Amino acid sequence: METEINDLRMIMKETYSKLVFFKSENNQKSFNKELLKIVPKIYRYVSKRLNSAVANGELNKGMFNPNDFTDQLFIEVYDHLKEINNENELHAFLYKKVDQLLEDSLVEEEFDHVFFDNIDTYTQPEWDAMEEKYSRDGDGDFVMLEEMDDRSLNKDDLTLDHVFITDEEKDLAEKLDASLNKDGIARHVQLVLDKMNTRMRTIFQLFANEGFTLNEIANIRDAKLSEVEKDLNEARKILRNSIEKRFLIDSN
Repeated sequence: METEINDLRMIMKETYSKLVFFKSENNQKSFNKELLKIVPKIYRYVSKRLNSAVANGELNKGMFNPNDFTDQLFIEVYDHLKEINNENELHAFLYKKVDQLLEDSLVEEEFDHVFFDNIDTYTQPEWDAMEEKYSRDGDGDFVMLEEMDDRSLNKDDLTLDHVFITDEEKDLAEKLDASLNKDGIARHVQLVLDKMNTRMRTIFQLFANEGFTLNEIANIRDAKLSEVEKDLNEARKILRNSIEKRFLIDSN
């Protein structure tokens, strides 16, 4: 994943210089064509956020499409390109703009306190039932852009390394890798993530899926660095606790 992120950052730098040139020439057609090359990655991020809203009942299917936000992003970037000070800021700027568009359309949801308060008590059959209901209610992922024929753009970048970070925790991750398939873990992680509020879930996804640093996330979310770090640690704690209780405790 690190290689993919580094490659993307390099592409962003090259794209920035071209965008600046086309904007100086008032050539919006070429500007949009150049920006289109990096939109699929952002489209996937938007799609994930909308899918989470649908799965939680905060958004009806068909109310929005990822295109609604990525299309508007072209206008926002063209109109506000001067806000980007250098080539290193384009990547975070794109996510900040699309996040603002999403925040204006989606209502912030509250924690599902009942769910988190009872994580320690759920049995394996209860977890399985929750996952089945979640998969059924959240079925129907948004179709990806036609340009997204690269499988690397469609895969889920999340790994257990984003949840289990200490040496002791990595031993637990190895146990999971040996006993469970990656799809099963990914479904569980997404189920729990979607129970978190938008702020915490988005911070975790920006860090784990999109590869942003804590400082970059603070900029994207217009938040204090300490708040971002706190939310990321809390999201990890919740995910780690749920995984341990569901998959690593023999009593379940």
